[in-house]
Amino acid sequence: MRQAISFSITDISGFKEAALHWAQQYNEVTWLDSNTHKDIHSSFEGLLAVDAHSQLKRNAYNGFETLKEYHLKCNDWIFGYLSYDLKNDTEILTSNNADGLRFPELFFFQPKKIIQIIRNKVTFLYVKEAAHDINKDFNTIGNLINTLPDKLATPPIAPRIKLRIFKDEYFKSVNKVLDHIHRGDIYEANFCQEFYAEKTKIDPVRTFMSLNAISLAPFSAFLKCADKYALSASPERYLKKKGDTVISQPIKGTAKRSGNQREDEKLKMGLKTNAKERAENIMIVDLVRNDLSKSALKGSVKVEELCEVYSFEQVHQMISTISAKLPKTKNPIDILKETFPMGSMTGAPKISAMKIIEHLEQSKRGLYSGAIGYFTPDGDFDFNVVIRSILYNASLEYVSFSVGSAITAKASPEMEYEECLLKAKAMRTVLENS
Repeated sequence: MRQAISFSITDISGFKEAALHWAQQYNEVTWLDSNTHKDIHSSFEGLLAVDAHSQLKRNAYNGFETLKEYHLKCNDWIFGYLSYDLKNDTEILTSNNADGLRFPELFFFQPKKIIQIIRNKVTFLYVKEAAHDINKDFNTIGNLINTLPDKLATPPIAPRIKLRIFKDEYFKSVNKVLDHIHRGDIYEANFCQEFYAEKTKIDPVRTFMSLNAISLAPFSAFLKCADKYALSASPERYLKKKGDTVISQPIKGTAKRSGNQREDEKLKMGLKTNAKERAENIMIVDLVRNDLSKSALKGSVKVEELCEVYSFEQVHQMISTISAKLPKTKNPIDILKETFPMGSMTGAPKISAMKIIEHLEQSKRGLYSGAIGYFTPDGDFDFNVVIRSILYNASLEYVSFSVGSAITAKASPEMEYEECLLKAKAMRTVLENS
């Protein structure tokens, strides 16, 4: 049982930033920010959860079943993440590549304190034993707004960013993916590469604020699990459940932006009509339709949008929306298990693609291309896709970000490499200049 008290605020952006700074006193933090993006599926402007009343932290083995038990036991809001390597719990797969981050493969917590921002109203949802803190916390966050510039002191030394694989090796790997495609083993695979820095310290909040400011993505997230951080400027929703409806919004297809309005519109239309990009997107739409059909009522899976182009601060993206109706008896964790990992980050057919990319990639994906999100007490949920994200292990002083692109039969290794560099630009810029 939670106590709810609401307040009106005028400086929403100031309150958001102050609340995130305030949250750093706790070991468990999840902050979700829609950055004022509005669509029919939006639920809030911001959602903050802190301070574990209980938590679940484990490896992939039997992960979804354990999460199901934890969700049932809590019967409350829970926040956290599913790492990509939970694929090993859904299929007979392994993850043997280099892992510099050492994140748990599954992490969720039941927060003592939740702060929800909807338009200009802030609602504090606290467990009963913490409810006496609501007014004090609201005032503390309000007072912090005026002192935030003090938080932005001298920036740390820029990290020396390394590539896990170099350009020639990347080309060889992409050509091997193409060999698999031409043999008919797969139709598409999302091949990823890691950029990383060792013996590096960053200010997680400062870095997230910088990344968020230049991206303004609709599914941005800041997550803290003790000494481990995810700083995500994700434009992609993996899966949302509300009532008896579930939706997925995969992204496939990317084009750069231009400061010139006419040129920018030309780039946008070029993406919308690009046969290769549309083929990539439609393949993943078919995969998502198949995944959702495992959970959905017969005949209820629908493509609401196909290959629509949306513009973000740094790139244009091609997005499709697929919906389905669910049986009332369907457990929400089973829906995730039957669709995980998301098709936009794997390929088609999914299992074959995952085996191939595991063999060719040089680093363990971990939380990258996993999902950050939450469950409500009534079993609804919303999760992003962890892309355009910086991951940080403060104890190991290891910083990482990964990028990938979809390889299809018509893919050019040179163009795919350029797409990866375009996607990496925001993270690299933030780390080198923050």
